[in-house]
Amino acid sequence: MNAFWFLESVGAYGARITYNISNLPFRIGRGPDNDLVVVAARDLSRYHAVITEDLSGRLRLTDLDSTNGTSVNRLRLEGSCLLEENDIVHFGGAEFRVGLRTVEPPRFDQSLTMLAPPDSALSELFVANENEFHQLLAGQGMTGAAQAIADAGNGTIVAYEFLGRACHPQLPVAPLPLFKIARSLNLEAELSQAFRDFALTVMAPRLDGYTLFANVHPKETFSAVFLAALQQTRQRLPRLDLVIEVHESAVTEAKELVELAARLRDIGVRFAYDDFGAGQARLNELGQAPAHFVKFDINLVRNLHLASERKRRVVGDLVKLVLDLGSVPLAEGVECAEAAATCGEMGFRLLQGFHIGRPIAADALPTMSVPTTP
Repeated sequence: MNAFWFLESVGAYGARITYNISNLPFRIGRGPDNDLVVVAARDLSRYHAVITEDLSGRLRLTDLDSTNGTSVNRLRLEGSCLLEENDIVHFGGAEFRVGLRTVEPPRFDQSLTMLAPPDSALSELFVANENEFHQLLAGQGMTGAAQAIADAGNGTIVAYEFLGRACHPQLPVAPLPLFKIARSLNLEAELSQAFRDFALTVMAPRLDGYTLFANVHPKETFSAVFLAALQQTRQRLPRLDLVIEVHESAVTEAKELVELAARLRDIGVRFAYDDFGAGQARLNELGQAPAHFVKFDINLVRNLHLASERKRRVVGDLVKLVLDLGSVPLAEGVECAEAAATCGEMGFRLLQGFHIGRPIAADALPTMSVPTTP
């Protein structure tokens, strides 16, 4: 079954108009180079918002610091949020509904004759480079990078986040297209585990003494296989200070997060709540199972020093809430000294982004000196 997302609006005489979200990223605004150009709405910014694909395979809507804002189900969006079917989205005053079509591939009998229209689009019933992808899972062409995380007070590097990559000549390098292939093969959890295995085996020894952050895919977060692998990692690397990043789309019930927190505590692993943002803040879940670290959505943090007073107030209130829960707020997407200073003034304890350091390839990692644990 293939899923096709679209935006739906209502025309002047009640007619429904649909706009297929065929290519990602999908940009919305008044400018003629957007994918959806809304000329009639004067309160739209030239580049108002963008829809991208999330690691989980769902759509993520990001407001591009528009003048009149973006709302999802009539709640003002600051940063980004994941979209659901039938969500009502307003770009300024222009209203749309998020739709989803599911198209089932045609079925054929046992005969060998297949008929298709001469101009039909190419089907996608098989996955290109499937053999090469299995080679990647086995370790061939697997690599990674590490990005520094600094103390907001003094700028000292205190931790690193592992980032999965590929160097296989027939596969994309970046994780999102790799996870897209994995999703078509139902192997997202296996790819996530392969990235972690590489990071903990090859990269962790060169970062000995640092706190190390590693991602977990939403599909494996609560699985027994994932927790068993963590237990084995703890036994193999008893000195490792590991933080598991739990993606926001994985958490749907507070009970799940409470149980996961207890299991991780028993294993001796801390956890971070990833992509925390005003769009889907999951405050109830965080209140019942406070994370050791809360990583704020990059779209909330980027250029925060230039953001509106309203947005800075929203982010500041969320930082205070996180601190009150006993968690450490971490700002991702810090790209300049001015943004770093603003984040420090707001109460962020840790900073990550190009201003702190660009990702370092696995084969370029030196042996690091031991820092202070955050």
